Amino acid sequence: MVKTLNTPSNSLHKRQGKDKHFEVQMKRVFAAFKRKPSTMLMVSIETGILRANICRYVAKWQKQGSIHQLKQGLCKVSKHRAGYYTTNTNLFTQPLKLF
Repeated sequence: MVKTLNTPSNSLHKRQGKDKHFEVQMKRVFAAFKRKPSTMLMVSIETGILRANICRYVAKWQKQGSIHQLKQGLCKVSKHRAGYYTTNTNLFTQPLKLF
């Protein structure tokens, strides 16, 4: 018996590969934010992961309480105001600095 390309088992297998890919990306982004407080653009350049994906991960982690915005400041890359985030729980107790 030959499987066709549109069988559910083939499409499920392909989806599982994508899920693993994004899971690996999430771990890399989480580790980058844990190393030092950074903006999403800074992490994007450091990891090579699209900023849109990082933004999605940050939103998910904010709902879970796994990430904290330490301050608003000028991004070292874009020179525009942006949030500096961290996943290091030792830094969560610091109050948010607006400028």
